[in-house]
Amino acid sequence: MSLQFITDSEGKTTGVFIPIKEWNKIKDKYAEINNENVDIPQWQMDEVRERLEEYENKPSIGLNFNQAMDDIESEL
Repeated sequence: MSLQFITDSEGKTTGVFIPIKEWNKIKDKYAEINNENVDIPQWQMDEVRERLEEYENKPSIGLNFNQAMDDIESEL
């Protein structure tokens, strides 16, 4: 597979380009990938909205992603 990685100005990978022929092969192999409509329960949407509002009101409650991942991995 000839993937092309897209990076930002800092060199971080931000996306992947998959040639259409290869994408079509993936879709043929994994038919369920075409099921784009996912029903999200209302309680889950409410929870996300609540957390976003909480973060918008107090951004300092956010965690550093890398630190959070390090903490999780150290507990494994």
